[in-house]
Amino acid sequence: MRMILEKLLEGSISLDECEEMIRNRILKVADFAKIDLNRETRTGIPEVILCSGKSDQQIIDIASCMLEDNRKVILSRVPPPLMNSFTHLPCRIRKHPEARLMVLSPKDYVDRITSEINSPTLAVVSAGTADVTVATEAKVCAEELGCDVFTSFDVGVAGIHRLLPVIKRLHENRIKVVIVAAGREGALPSVIAGLIDGIVIGLPVSSGYGYGGEGKAALMGMLQSCTPLLVVNIDAGIIAGMMGAKIAKLMALR
Repeated sequence: MRMILEKLLEGSISLDECEEMIRNRILKVADFAKIDLNRETRTGIPEVILCSGKSDQQIIDIASCMLEDNRKVILSRVPPPLMNSFTHLPCRIRKHPEARLMVLSPKDYVDRITSEINSPTLAVVSAGTADVTVATEAKVCAEELGCDVFTSFDVGVAGIHRLLPVIKRLHENRIKVVIVAAGREGALPSVIAGLIDGIVIGLPVSSGYGYGGEGKAALMGMLQSCTPLLVVNIDAGIIAGMMGAKIAKLMALR
């Protein structure tokens, strides 16, 4: 960033060129990563570092470089042993082991998104307790994008009377965006979508087993729903949380 501004002051680049370079800044980490620093500016959604498939050292190096650039770092699918590997870095650390997520930020970092006034509210609901990990991943991501999140877990269709107080609260609080995590046959999003005046995001979870297990029946059930709803991929809590937050924010601007 400093180098770009110095070039502008020297007159070696124009104001338009400076703006373009800042908007499309790439942070190179050794020879294995190129971090898209301005994704949040362009899209409203920050880059999330997926830990799966990366070595511990690669993850630590990426986080270190982003912190040095005064960036908040969201890490997903964090292996439990890695949760304690960042204490040597000069940063604030928020661990969410139930969601397999970590958020690192410079000690003097002011988060423009989460400090906004009148944050929109959305809901995250799970059909079963086995779906809570993925549901919580969606919850934390929505919170990191500046939303207040109401949660209710283990209210699936096997005991549908458990859902009635949840629907009442959604109506009373005028919550218009609901993320519904469900495994097995994935029926809960369809039920909720038929009971509220809002947007339901179906989040299939790989908690089922046997024929159609590992989330396949849940995904197909949600895609085949006769009640209109949106559907993300199996176990895609990150996507559900971020898209839910984005929709809630757009609705709040109306």
